[in-house]
Amino acid sequence: MTATDDENDGQATERVVRDRGTADAEADEPKAPTAKGKATVGAHRAADAEEQAPPAEQAEEAKPALGAELEALRAELDERTHDLQRVTAEYANYRKRVDRDRGAAAEQTTGAVLTALLPVLDDIDRAREHGDLVGPFASVAESLTTVTGKLGLVGFGDKGDPFDPNRHEAVAHQTSADVTEPTCIEVMRRGYTLGERLLRPALVAVADPE
Repeated sequence: MTATDDENDGQATERVVRDRGTADAEADEPKAPTAKGKATVGAHRAADAEEQAPPAEQAEEAKPALGAELEALRAELDERTHDLQRVTAEYANYRKRVDRDRGAAAEQTTGAVLTALLPVLDDIDRAREHGDLVGPFASVAESLTTVTGKLGLVGFGDKGDPFDPNRHEAVAHQTSADVTEPTCIEVMRRGYTLGERLLRPALVAVADPE
């Protein structure tokens, strides 16, 4: 190998080393961000800023949604309150109707029993008028009268009572100077009521004023 060849080889080696050093320097130098990279970084920074917004601003943004939810809850509460009031009123009316029907049924049953006993009471009245209500029979008659009275049976129709066509049944009429209005002058059969219900009218003779 000649001296010229050695010199050429040394120059080539020096160029290779210099080129490698330049490449390494370029690799170590930080690269400038591209447009896409800039946009991504900006988006991340905006998201971080939104997440780090002051609590006061977040509260202001949440107020409209909270107010709407509160109004919906109030409307639902009012509706449920009205439903409860309606059901309560319907139940109260139902209870009143049931109590009224129960009372009417009980009164009807009691009335049927007492009506069946009226002929017995008529016999007791006739025996009293004739003076036959004595001894053990008098005690039984008194007990029966007491029991029927406790059940609400009330007798009416006495001599001298004003004539009431709603309560008396006139079987005879006459005129008299002793009366100023139609008056019962004789009672053939007493009448009876149970509460406000008329079980039987009284049979009477009526005297009208002259």
